[in-house]
Amino acid sequence: MGNRLTGNTWVRSRFAVEWPTLAVLALCWSGWGLAVHAAGALGAPVTIVLLSLCLALYSSLQHEVLHGHPTRAAWLNTLFVLAPIGLLVPFCRFRQLHLAHHGNQNLTDPFDDPESYYVAADHWRRYPAWLKLLLRWNNTLAGRVAIGPALGAVGFLLSEMKLAWRGDVVVLRAWAIHFVLLVIVSTGLAAVFTGPWWVYGAGVYGGMGIIYVRTFLEHRAHHDPSARSVIIEDRGLLAFLFLNNNLHAAHHLRPALPWYALPGFYARNRARLLQRNQAYRYRSYGEIFKRYAFRRKEPVVHPFGRPEER
Repeated sequence: MGNRLTGNTWVRSRFAVEWPTLAVLALCWSGWGLAVHAAGALGAPVTIVLLSLCLALYSSLQHEVLHGHPTRAAWLNTLFVLAPIGLLVPFCRFRQLHLAHHGNQNLTDPFDDPESYYVAADHWRRYPAWLKLLLRWNNTLAGRVAIGPALGAVGFLLSEMKLAWRGDVVVLRAWAIHFVLLVIVSTGLAAVFTGPWWVYGAGVYGGMGIIYVRTFLEHRAHHDPSARSVIIEDRGLLAFLFLNNNLHAAHHLRPALPWYALPGFYARNRARLLQRNQAYRYRSYGEIFKRYAFRRKEPVVHPFGRPEER
């Protein structure tokens, strides 16, 4: 193979539909519908687990859609995942922020990467002790799952409120659409959801917690942008829920590849991809749980401050 990547293009005819993605969409919506309609019969624990799994998968499907799948019609793709059943994040903002995140030269930068978990050194110095404690706990996998969704939601909402207060038209429009859709979804849920509301809320939180397993060490600070994205060679339930986004270095290299093409692309180019990302790799999520469940993976503060911060 040498230094060349093979199978690195994805060709689709003008009217082609990616049926595996449509099948997963149907599975996700069916599971969510079952949890909503049968919550009373299923009981709280089963409903929470089912909602968590479906909402985590839904987030992965939203990610798939914003990269141009499963059809060539962007408006149709958006309709598949526009409903805010996860409640908290407007899809339009997710799309804007995630596509900005794909500017690889800025990956992990706490100023330029909207998905960075690092904190700038000058910000860290101003944080109160209790917040530093929470952020250190958030840098363990157990902490990321337990309090990460709460910290992420609060941080995201505060950031969005600042932008809205400054009159950012893009943000205001995205949230206006989100609120309208949220009213529609909430009204529908009130009519058909057969469990208490705290159960749905717990499912939302659980779904976010599952996604936070994926993002826990998805990127690392590194001088070489190609070495910042991880490869996790897992093929189990979590890999399915993440739609193979655990092969993250492959996704960043070829973001237009559909989820079901990523494993083949990685298998054909494994040696080259691991050379590019300087062996930032784990065998499975089991290995990650063992290593980092109660141990910090790295410092909270970004190790490479901007020149004015050094």
